[in-house]
Amino acid sequence: MLNIDIDAVKQYLLALQDDICQQLAQEETSGQAFLQDSWQREQGGGGRSRVLEGGQVFEKAGVNFSHVFGDGLPKSATAHRPELEGRSFQAMGVSLVIHPRNPMVPTSHANVRFFIAEKEGAEPVWWFGGGFDLTPYYGNQEDCKHWHQTAKAACDAFGEDVYPRYKKWCDEYFYLKHRDETRGVGGLFFDDLNSDSSGWDYDTCFAFMRSVGDAYIQAYRPILHKRAALPYTEQQREFQLYRRGRYVEFNLVYDRGTLFGLQTGGRTESILMSLPSLVSWKYNWQPQPGSQEETLYTDFLGARDWI
Repeated sequence: MLNIDIDAVKQYLLALQDDICQQLAQEETSGQAFLQDSWQREQGGGGRSRVLEGGQVFEKAGVNFSHVFGDGLPKSATAHRPELEGRSFQAMGVSLVIHPRNPMVPTSHANVRFFIAEKEGAEPVWWFGGGFDLTPYYGNQEDCKHWHQTAKAACDAFGEDVYPRYKKWCDEYFYLKHRDETRGVGGLFFDDLNSDSSGWDYDTCFAFMRSVGDAYIQAYRPILHKRAALPYTEQQREFQLYRRGRYVEFNLVYDRGTLFGLQTGGRTESILMSLPSLVSWKYNWQPQPGSQEETLYTDFLGARDWI
């Protein structure tokens, strides 16, 4: 019988939230701290949301932990997974989105999660998922290389094919079909990671999730530290707000975590924490030829080898 220590997963995720919040708070020059909002879910479970909003460095930074459970999943969640029908479930994870004030600093997103569905007399159905991705407004080759080198280092101990596979999945997942463009410069994305999909045992799958979770702050904090105090113009700020619109479109139309949270009666305030405080849309806007804004589209968006 498979031995799954759910409490060990939960304790790792809580410690990860603590560590990321502590490190990000050290970069906030205003002295503002993350505010914590603990919540309970009526159907079972709860979580703690941590948000730093209106800072000098972070216009809005949110780092959420949630652990929800119940006796059954909605039909929208089981329609393509009939093996989940009639099972109780637990889902837990840490999800974060960082929207810096300075347009020279990329937005970043990370998520690591665990899901298990059980019923008496049957083996549990379980998987891990997660990853992290970077969304620059003014691209920097050095930043992109560092981001992807850190992502690759998180994967290397698990096989040389792991980074290319999950890097490709990230490029394909964070793609806005209606815009025909990638959301940013990618990173890693994996889902449904279990023994059947990977050939790894449970302990290795858990170790891989931890490696990805731990790598996020190693990838992002150096970029944040170098770029947060750079000067910028009002025009660059306006472009940042315009490009944030793409972030909103993806999260509300395609993002699996957002959809799962809303379908399972999750806490809406925490689920939509990922949305930026300020954003704008412009009708049929096009970058000026040869501008820095055009360079984002020509030299950074789209799948490419950053290593």
